[in-house]
Amino acid sequence: MTYSRYAIYYTPAPGPLSDFAAAWLGWDIETGTPRAHPDLPGLPLAIDKITQTPRKYGFHATIKPPFRLAPGRTGDELLRDARALVASQGRVTLDGLSLSQLGRFLALTVTGETEALNTLAATMVRDLDHFRAPATQDELTRRRAARLSPRQDALLLDWGYPYVFEEFRFHMTLSGKLSEDVMPAVRDRLRIALDPLLQGPVTIGTLSLVGERPDKLFEIIEHLPLSPAKQGVGG
Repeated sequence: MTYSRYAIYYTPAPGPLSDFAAAWLGWDIETGTPRAHPDLPGLPLAIDKITQTPRKYGFHATIKPPFRLAPGRTGDELLRDARALVASQGRVTLDGLSLSQLGRFLALTVTGETEALNTLAATMVRDLDHFRAPATQDELTRRRAARLSPRQDALLLDWGYPYVFEEFRFHMTLSGKLSEDVMPAVRDRLRIALDPLLQGPVTIGTLSLVGERPDKLFEIIEHLPLSPAKQGVGG
């Protein structure tokens, strides 16, 4: 498979949460296959409309944002270095996840402290950056449409993405932009479905190298285990 972009994601292990989220989004990043949406009565919009924007990325949290390979770099080299880098980092245990409204989006976010998680993400961004091709002018223009702060614009120029390092916030996107008149109903219905699946702490034991396929959908290339001998507390 030829991939146009690569990224490092957190993708949860197979289980009730990842299974529900793959069906909710309509795309299973683990298997690289479409999924039928669940039957959730009471939604003000069809699920395929709610999830149209995040569907192609699959259920994930971005750790190192999608990037094109730098000239002279290969996917095999990236996989080799990513394996070694991730293996040198410790697992992170979070207090838990909860459904949050982030502006006009719905996503799962972390409850509790995130210092170890933020450090892990920063390491991935920094230490794999030699594989990243510089952002094109079109990419810069598209990102700047979000009205970036001066610091975010500087991060965009230096690292190809405005929401890294101190601007990073772990989140697992579950919707596209929702209008004010539908947001409460979608949020409340989704919370009912998710609350039983979000009990207790979450241990991030692996990261995933993912690739963007020719059809613009993302799939997992390989799971990358973090070191069980090093444990960071994120919450």
